[in-house]
Amino acid sequence: MPGFGVLVDDFDDGVRDPAKWSGSYGAVEEGGGRARVPCTTGFSGYASAPQYSLAGSAVACRVYPPAAGGAAGEALAELFVLTPTAGTDVGFSANVVSGQLSCLSRGGFFDPAPVTVAYSPAVHAWLRLREADGVLRWETSADGRTWTTRRTIPSPAWVDDGDLAVVLAAHRDSGTSDFAAFDDFNLTRARMAGAARTGSSVAPLVRAGSAMRGV
Repeated sequence: MPGFGVLVDDFDDGVRDPAKWSGSYGAVEEGGGRARVPCTTGFSGYASAPQYSLAGSAVACRVYPPAAGGAAGEALAELFVLTPTAGTDVGFSANVVSGQLSCLSRGGFFDPAPVTVAYSPAVHAWLRLREADGVLRWETSADGRTWTTRRTIPSPAWVDDGDLAVVLAAHRDSGTSDFAAFDDFNLTRARMAGAARTGSSVAPLVRAGSAMRGV
């Protein structure tokens, strides 16, 4: 039963990996070193197979949101961990129309007590869901190195299950079709200089006991 820490992708080869992202839907593609997910009135996502555990593990990536593009209420870039029960999941939803980043723990597609912050694509450039020692944390980072906790809850019992999936998704309610982009899935930045990246500056998330760490 692997944890999400074994799922790593830098999206640099220009081809969606069919083994890592076998659950993908919509006209997703890889280009420019990023996973590109159409942000339309339909639904699209880079999605893994449902074969991972979140216990003592994490999902994290760099997020590039879509343009608002005249949407009435929603133009979203999202990162979610999904259970086999539809609507039971945890994740982030960044809405460039409302200017909010929502940290969600849902049952039946509903969170009775969501935590929202004013969304900044720069301040919240990196998103991470991390489980350790019975606590689930929603964390954000500007640089992939220093993280700020936005929400914590006692870990749901299902984090130990080995049939969880992760999805990188986008959607809008109206307006001009666009893309949300995602990069460096479960890779942390040890060093950043503008947009430049070297091999030594990117390191995977690996399991260390019951927690995850970047090395």
